[in-house]
Amino acid sequence: MSKSIAQVVDLIDDPEIIAKYEGYHRNAWPEVHAKRKALGIERMEIFRSGNHLFMYLTVPDDFDLEEDFKAYKGTVRNEEWQQIMSSFMQKVPEAEDGELWHVATLAFDSEWFK
Repeated sequence: MSKSIAQVVDLIDDPEIIAKYEGYHRNAWPEVHAKRKALGIERMEIFRSGNHLFMYLTVPDDFDLEEDFKAYKGTVRNEEWQQIMSSFMQKVPEAEDGELWHVATLAFDSEWFK
Protein backbone atom coordinates (compact mmCIF):
# COMPACT_ATOMS: atom_id res chain seq x y z
CA MET A 1 0.00 0.00 0.00
CA SER A 2 0.98 3.60 -0.38
CA LYS A 3 -0.12 7.00 0.80
CA SER A 4 -0.02 10.53 -0.57
CA ILE A 5 1.63 13.60 0.90
CA ALA A 6 1.13 17.12 -0.41
CA GLN A 7 3.30 20.13 0.38
CA VAL A 8 3.34 23.78 -0.67
CA VAL A 9 5.96 26.49 -0.92
CA ASP A 10 6.35 29.71 -2.89
CA LEU A 11 9.11 30.60 -5.28
CA ILE A 12 10.50 34.11 -5.09
CA ASP A 13 8.23 35.97 -7.50
CA ASP A 14 10.83 36.74 -10.16
CA PRO A 15 10.65 35.32 -13.71
CA GLU A 16 14.41 34.67 -13.80
CA ILE A 17 14.35 32.71 -10.53
CA ILE A 18 11.31 30.71 -11.65
CA ALA A 19 13.05 29.88 -14.95
CA LYS A 20 16.20 28.77 -13.09
CA TYR A 21 14.15 26.56 -10.75
CA GLU A 22 12.38 24.89 -13.66
CA GLY A 23 15.65 24.52 -15.57
CA TYR A 24 17.25 22.68 -12.67
CA HIS A 25 14.27 20.34 -12.44
CA ARG A 26 14.28 19.57 -16.16
CA ASN A 27 17.91 18.50 -15.69
CA ALA A 28 17.79 17.15 -12.13
CA TRP A 29 20.99 15.49 -10.98
CA PRO A 30 21.13 11.67 -11.11
CA GLU A 31 22.20 11.53 -7.44
CA VAL A 32 19.00 13.33 -6.43
CA HIS A 33 16.85 10.81 -8.33
CA ALA A 34 18.82 7.88 -6.91
CA LYS A 35 18.37 9.04 -3.31
CA ARG A 36 14.65 9.68 -3.86
CA LYS A 37 14.22 6.14 -5.18
CA ALA A 38 16.33 4.67 -2.36
CA LEU A 39 14.01 6.27 0.21
CA GLY A 40 11.02 4.58 -1.41
CA ILE A 41 9.41 7.69 -2.87
CA GLU A 42 7.34 6.06 -5.57
CA ARG A 43 6.42 9.26 -7.35
CA MET A 44 7.14 12.95 -6.88
CA GLU A 45 5.28 15.60 -8.87
CA ILE A 46 5.68 19.35 -8.49
CA PHE A 47 3.08 21.65 -10.01
CA ARG A 48 3.50 25.42 -10.42
CA SER A 49 0.92 28.19 -10.65
CA GLY A 50 2.57 31.60 -10.84
CA ASN A 51 5.14 31.46 -8.06
CA HIS A 52 3.25 28.84 -6.01
CA LEU A 53 4.53 25.25 -5.92
CA PHE A 54 2.50 22.17 -4.98
CA MET A 55 4.42 18.93 -4.46
CA TYR A 56 2.55 15.63 -4.52
CA LEU A 57 4.31 12.52 -3.23
CA THR A 58 3.27 8.89 -3.43
CA VAL A 59 5.14 7.01 -0.71
CA PRO A 60 4.95 3.69 1.20
CA ASP A 61 2.55 3.64 4.17
CA ASP A 62 5.48 3.50 6.60
CA PHE A 63 7.18 6.58 5.09
CA ASP A 64 7.90 9.21 7.75
CA LEU A 65 8.20 12.60 6.07
CA GLU A 66 10.34 14.24 8.72
CA GLU A 67 12.70 11.32 9.36
CA ASP A 68 13.00 10.05 5.80
CA PHE A 69 13.67 13.53 4.38
CA LYS A 70 16.53 13.89 6.85
CA ALA A 71 18.10 10.89 5.11
CA TYR A 72 17.30 12.45 1.72
CA LYS A 73 19.33 15.49 2.65
CA GLY A 74 22.06 13.38 4.21
CA THR A 75 24.50 13.36 1.29
CA VAL A 76 26.77 16.14 0.06
CA ARG A 77 25.22 16.23 -3.42
CA ASN A 78 21.65 16.29 -2.09
CA GLU A 79 22.59 18.99 0.43
CA GLU A 80 23.97 21.04 -2.44
CA TRP A 81 20.74 20.52 -4.41
CA GLN A 82 18.63 21.53 -1.41
CA GLN A 83 20.68 24.68 -0.83
CA ILE A 84 20.28 25.76 -4.44
CA MET A 85 16.54 25.01 -4.50
CA SER A 86 15.99 26.76 -1.16
CA SER A 87 17.63 29.90 -2.51
CA PHE A 88 14.74 30.16 -5.00
CA MET A 89 12.01 29.72 -2.38
CA GLN A 90 10.14 31.52 0.35
CA LYS A 91 7.82 29.90 2.84
CA VAL A 92 4.06 30.27 2.69
CA PRO A 93 2.34 32.25 5.49
CA GLU A 94 1.07 29.01 7.11
CA ALA A 95 4.57 27.55 7.48
CA GLU A 96 6.03 27.06 10.94
CA ASP A 97 9.35 28.55 12.01
CA GLY A 98 12.14 26.58 10.36
CA GLU A 99 9.75 24.98 7.87
CA LEU A 100 10.11 25.72 4.16
CA TRP A 101 7.82 23.19 2.48
CA HIS A 102 4.52 23.19 4.38
CA VAL A 103 2.39 20.02 4.53
CA ALA A 104 -1.07 20.61 3.05
CA THR A 105 -4.17 19.16 4.69
CA LEU A 106 -6.39 16.83 2.67
CA ALA A 107 -9.66 18.70 2.13
CA PHE A 108 -11.40 16.28 -0.25
CA ASP A 109 -10.96 12.76 -1.59
CA SER A 110 -13.44 11.17 -4.00
CA GLU A 111 -12.58 7.82 -2.37
CA TRP A 112 -14.57 8.94 0.68
CA PHE A 113 -17.76 8.51 -1.38
CA LYS A 114 -17.38 5.03 -2.84
